[in-house]
Parts: sequence; structure tokens; C-alpha cells
Amino acid sequence: MPRKLACLLTLLALAASTRAAPPPAPYGALPTERQLLAHARAAFAFVHFTTNTFTDREWGYGDESPAVFNPTAFDPDQIVGAAKDADLRGVILTAKHHDGFCLWPSKFTEHSVKHSPWKNGRGDVVREMADACRRAGLEFGVYLSPWDRNRADYGQPSYIEYYRHQLRELLTNYGPIFEVWFDGANGGDGYYGGAREKRKIDNTTYYDWPNTWKIVRELQPLAVMFSDAGPDVRWVGNERGIAGDPCWATIDAAGYFPGKADSKILNSGTRGGAMWLPAEVDVSIRPGWFYHEKEDARVKTVSHLLQIYFESVGRGATLNLNLPPDRRGQIPAGNVATLREFGRVLRETFARNLAAGATATATNTRGRDATFAPANVLPKSPSSPPLYWSTDDTALTPTLTLDLARPTTFDVVRLREHIAVGQRVDTFTIEIWERESWRQIAAGTAIGGQRLVRLFSPVTTTKVRVRFSAVACPAISEVSLFALAAVRDP
Repeated sequence: MPRKLACLLTLLALAASTRAAPPPAPYGALPTERQLLAHARAAFAFVHFTTNTFTDREWGYGDESPAVFNPTAFDPDQIVGAAKDADLRGVILTAKHHDGFCLWPSKFTEHSVKHSPWKNGRGDVVREMADACRRAGLEFGVYLSPWDRNRADYGQPSYIEYYRHQLRELLTNYGPIFEVWFDGANGGDGYYGGAREKRKIDNTTYYDWPNTWKIVRELQPLAVMFSDAGPDVRWVGNERGIAGDPCWATIDAAGYFPGKADSKILNSGTRGGAMWLPAEVDVSIRPGWFYHEKEDARVKTVSHLLQIYFESVGRGATLNLNLPPDRRGQIPAGNVATLREFGRVLRETFARNLAAGATATATNTRGRDATFAPANVLPKSPSSPPLYWSTDDTALTPTLTLDLARPTTFDVVRLREHIAVGQRVDTFTIEIWERESWRQIAAGTAIGGQRLVRLFSPVTTTKVRVRFSAVACPAISEVSLFALAAVRDP
């Protein structure tokens, strides 16, 4: 072979061996941009506030006079501050609950704050809450009940036009909206403009949801929509704060509508489901959704809130924690203290990643350069591009090892998949190096956007190993270790 040809072939072979491997082919249903933002948001607040706060009810009948809505010291900054103290990233306000009373001066009804004594009818709770969120650096979202027990034409086609007018008001007048919440409660007894009767609707057709959803897409393209059927995030199937284990981000939701879905399937999702529709866990810090003085001694403890966090956010869902204001229009002091301690524990726990400085190795790596290197699972700058470790297409059961260099004590492990290419991992096993051998300390099914593994007790080791079993080559963006901060219940 001529010497020049041999040199050329050698150079070509060297170039091929060092060329970056192509990224893994996407697997299954994939998240949209707005859903990726929702996964990153992790946890936010619900604020239930309306005439029910003053009538001591959970569901208003619809005949409540606007005169009953009169908070004595409404303080949106205090409400939003309590959410921020709890390390929550946004606030969703019940702009209109089932009673039909509007917390903003809607042009399309007289049943609103414009006829309440609060601020002599010139107040706007939605405006003040949206502005408070922006001051605090939190996102703002709205709940607009599809069911309206006050409206005379509820159940008729004209009500849908009314409902969409109100939706447009909320989505055009209050700045960016991160989530629109469509409740599944639909139809039943109510005031209905004085009729005082029971009305039933077909929730699969009455609201014409596809055309209502188009309004949100048009006016707030990055807002996610919540309901049993999504179309962006799904209900978790209970109000206790518990996501399924596993809780797949995908689901087969054909035939689901707000108020019509299988709660068990909503809770667990469907492995390999046709839709990327992650779960949202909605739960109240108190027994009820609205403030009731008789429940003041029944506020969830910090330890209970942490359990909820690990069983919601820790299973790949988002957490929507309800914080109901009292009749002053503020979060009660005892609730604030609990939320502040809850937030402190979260911030202190996740502030220090004990995997920092570790050396990562794997039984298989995609390609021969650093593009998909094991080191990509270690701590990195928030401004860095998305980095992850991946394997060759045929390597479906790889092992990743972190050498910590020194004895390290931890009791929380965080795993993340690079979900932009799908939810690929079926199961995982976590082991530590102990007495010259590997000991299993945890195992689970499903990772997705985030998986938090809370150990029963802290462990100390110099090496951690994670075994994966996947339906397509894994794409792992994070393996982190943390020590849970001590809880000091107020």
C-alpha cells in the first residue's frame, strides 16, 4: 500500500474514533417546552380565597352576596412571601371558584369584587396577587372553575361564551401566566340565577375543551393547562399529596376529560403511554381548601410536608401546595412558621451536593469523547448546556459508579433523566461500597424528570454505584447525594 494512502487511512480512522457520537434517538412520547418548564418548577402554591372564606364553606352554593367578601387586612405580599419562604416557585389563585364569585372586576358579570365593600368595590385581588408574585420573583397562575353555581345560563351554550370571555380577561390583563387550572367538578345543584335546581352537563362535550384550550395556546403559549385530561399536566388522582410509585410521566388518556378519568391510572401513569402528561399533586396544608378557624390546630407538620414532598416531587410529579388565607386576607401566623421551616429544610438539604468532586465511571459510554461522559451526571453550572451521560444503543443495563475519594455521609439520592429524549429507565438499584463489597441500599421503578430516594437512615461510604435497566439506552443528567437537614417543628 502506498505510504501516503496508508497515512490517509490512518487519519480517517483516527477521526472516526474521536468523532462525537450522535445523540440517542428519542424514545416514546416527549415533553414540550412548556412541560419541561413545569418539570423544572417542581413545587408551587395554591391559594383558595373567595366568599367561602367568609361563609365557612368549602363549596359556595352561588347565592352568596358579594357583600360577604370583605377581608380586613388583605396583604398579597404576605401571602406570596409565605409561599416563597416555603421554597415554592409560583402561586395559582382561585380567580373564580364554583360559587361563581370573581376576584377581579370582570366586565361580564356583576357577581364580583366590584360589588363588595372591600376597597369600596374598586379592588382587584387578581391584580394585587399577580403584582406581588412579580415583586417576589415568583410566577403567577390562575384557577377558573368551569362549573358556576351562580350563573343563570350554566348548562346552556351561552355560558361557554361567557366562560371564554372571562378566560381571555385573565390571560390578557395580568401578565405572564405559568399555569391555568381547570377543575373537574362539573354540574350539580346550585343557585343558577335564582332557579335553585340541579343541572347536569355532559362533561365530554359541553365545554368544547379543544376550542377553549386554543385560547390559552394563543394568549399564553408557555402556560401549562391542568385537568384530569391535561392537556399539559394531569391530576394525580387524590388530594392526599401522594403520587404513585412508580409515577410515569406518560399515560394513555384517550377519552379522559376534566372530571372524567380513572384515578388509579392518573396516579401511576402508563409505561410507554401515548401522551407525555406528568402528574400534579394538589394538597392543602390544612384539612380544607379554604380557611376554617376550627382547623387551626390541624395544620400539617413540617415532617408531614416533607413526606408529601418526597412522595410527589420525589416521584417525578409537581407539587401544588394549598395555602388558604384567613378572613383578614393573610396566611395565619402558625402556618407561616411551618412553611418557613419547611422551606429552610429544603434549601439547606439541597444547597450542598455531596457528590461534588467525585469521579464518575461507567461500564459503557456512548462514543469516545466527553459528549456523553459519566462526569456529566456530576454538579455543573446552571448556565451550562444540557449535559448527560448515555450509553451505546445496545447497552441497556449499564452501571455508573461515583468514587467520592473520602467517607461521605448522606441519606438522600437525586436521580434525573434527560427527559428531552424521553423516559427511558425502567428500574434502578443504588449500592454503596462497604467492607470491601457492594451493599444495596435502595431500588426503584421509574426516574423521569426527578427521582428523590430518601433512605431510612444515613449511610457512610467512599463509593456509590447505580445500576440501570432501561427500554432504550439511558440518558442520565444527574446523580447527586445530600444529607437531609434536621427538622425543628415550630
